[in-house]
Amino acid sequence: MSSALSDEALLAGLAAGDADAATAFIRRFQARVYGLVVTIVRDEGIAEDVAQETFVRAWKHARTYDPRRGRVATWLLTIARNLAIDVIRVKTTQPLDPDLVADMLQTSAVAGADQSLPADERERVRRAIAELPPEQRRALFLAAYLGRTAKEVGELEGVPLGTAKTRIRAAMLKLRDSLETANEV
Repeated sequence: MSSALSDEALLAGLAAGDADAATAFIRRFQARVYGLVVTIVRDEGIAEDVAQETFVRAWKHARTYDPRRGRVATWLLTIARNLAIDVIRVKTTQPLDPDLVADMLQTSAVAGADQSLPADERERVRRAIAELPPEQRRALFLAAYLGRTAKEVGELEGVPLGTAKTRIRAAMLKLRDSLETANEV
């Protein structure tokens, strides 16, 4: 009987606390939700958790669904997608100790650089990086070596976006100036 009900009717039943409607709603969408989430997070265990959280969120926010804005499936898959992306962001954003970042940058920043550079050139780059103020050194490391955006650098460092951008740019300019000066000598 519940298979004959529309997606909207099942969602309304979910919102009203109807156990049969909730079960039918989950059965109808569980494969699509899980499939989308596992494609994004690429981990079956995490995907199961995210899929479950998707249905919890759908239950909590079922009353806010507006059929004029799209189908139930689209609404639900958007919830799943957003939760999966949030999990990926949390998983890839690892908190870093600023002093550890500075040490990593000083000791191994050039290790990943072009190994065709002579050892003395790599050492000059390492020294130039070591001379940067710690906050600029961390910002440069996060942006250049870990691929973080200025916004992410700001969030990780606990500073406004403009400050993060300024630190990255200042570090790059100082590094360039330092290396150009060393080349002239």
